[in-house]
Amino acid sequence: MSSHPSSNVQQAREALAARLRELRLDAGLTKRELAVRCRWHESKSSRIENAKTPPSDADIHSWCRACGAEDELPDLIAANRQSAEAHVQWRRLQRSGLRRVQESTGDLYQRTGLFRVYVSDVIPGFLQTPGYASALLSSIAQFRGTPDDVSHAVAARMRRNAVLLDTSRRFSFVLEESVLRYRLCSPETMAAQLGQLLGVMDHQNVAFGIIPFAAQRTVWPMPTFTIFDDTRVHADTLDAASTLTQPGQIALYSRAFDRLSESAARGAGARSLVATALASLE
Repeated sequence: MSSHPSSNVQQAREALAARLRELRLDAGLTKRELAVRCRWHESKSSRIENAKTPPSDADIHSWCRACGAEDELPDLIAANRQSAEAHVQWRRLQRSGLRRVQESTGDLYQRTGLFRVYVSDVIPGFLQTPGYASALLSSIAQFRGTPDDVSHAVAARMRRNAVLLDTSRRFSFVLEESVLRYRLCSPETMAAQLGQLLGVMDHQNVAFGIIPFAAQRTVWPMPTFTIFDDTRVHADTLDAASTLTQPGQIALYSRAFDRLSESAARGAGARSLVATALASLE
């Protein structure tokens, strides 16, 4: 099986391989002895330990039994599945158009009580107007060469975003000031979008912060990510959407969000930044 194109996934596979190797060494087994106990060729043990061949769940079961480490099995199975599923090719997600991408997270949104969103590139999807969403999704569809279902995708995004009106859920947004300045649509559309941001700031279930260009930072600008409760993180890149579920990963992104929040202007300061961006459109 060929290696996954994501370096993050490969790193996860290498970490899993290292854990399996440690179990073998702790059990005092050579690769050959392990192979005999697992009833496979010695070369398979080497390929798994060198992260050349991703193990199946059955392989991990056999490995743990051979090493007398059945108590490690649940964590290892979870790590193995995450490495296989975390990095989803946008090409596969979007091959039938953009609407599917919008609809694919609907159930997750309904299960989540606290959303923490950091963005450094575009207005968060939760807060987009139909006009801004249409301009953004049109550019994505054109760039990726996906089927042109932008109008349906925008409608799906607006339906999904109705969760913002559910006052039983809480939202915390942190935006880089640059997000207010990028011209991804017409000045009129951007003016409406910035106006919507000002309106969202009044929602009782929304915390809203903007990191000014001139802020003294404790951490650097990062790629966009969203934390859903304390259960998973979505981190997007140009070629993929990564879903992270290991507790250590979630804790890392939560710490990053807290540190980024420390530099954010809020209340009147955030409103002033939006108003300045609005004025610049003239």
